[in-house]
Amino acid sequence: MTARLVPGDRDVLLVVDVQNDFCPGGNLAVERGNEVVPAVNRIAARFAHVVLTQDWHPLGHRSFASSHPGRKPFDTVQLAYGPQVLWPDHCVQGTRGAELRGDLRIPRAQYSAFYENDRRTATGLAGYLRERGIERVCVAGLAYDFCVRYSCEDAMRAGFEAVVVADACRAIDADGSFAAAQRALAEAGVCEMRSDDIA
Repeated sequence: MTARLVPGDRDVLLVVDVQNDFCPGGNLAVERGNEVVPAVNRIAARFAHVVLTQDWHPLGHRSFASSHPGRKPFDTVQLAYGPQVLWPDHCVQGTRGAELRGDLRIPRAQYSAFYENDRRTATGLAGYLRERGIERVCVAGLAYDFCVRYSCEDAMRAGFEAVVVADACRAIDADGSFAAAQRALAEAGVCEMRSDDIA
């Protein structure tokens, strides 16, 4: 655990999927997901560079359980790119559920993510960050055990230092996925810290 982090020009805060559908009352609500907003707002003010991700699916997306007759949310199926956890329909393009939380206060944020769901198709975020001289990616948001975990792992894979801001995240915790994510991030060398460790 890093004792203190003072964000500089080579740091970026990556805020993952803080959207209505991932918060209480949403279609894929992460328990207490709304509680990350104050911590995210507080630490975002300390970063010169902030990137927001936004989950965004068409109707009938293949990751939705409703697209697989006889399957239910949290079942796993095999798709062309590998295993896929099936989700309730969520963050459908143009819906209120897909919108970022209205109480996020991050005026200078930009949008993107490292890879598509296949974990091979790059989105261009790594190149975007390299062009700006970024070396460290601090990650907060939803959900710790899926999109936050993969964003941290992908940042490391792309050659960046990665930090997960644990109290600015919440987990789904399906079948021990939270503990598995904690182990995987520690094994990958991702530093864990709290929002009050960010000066």
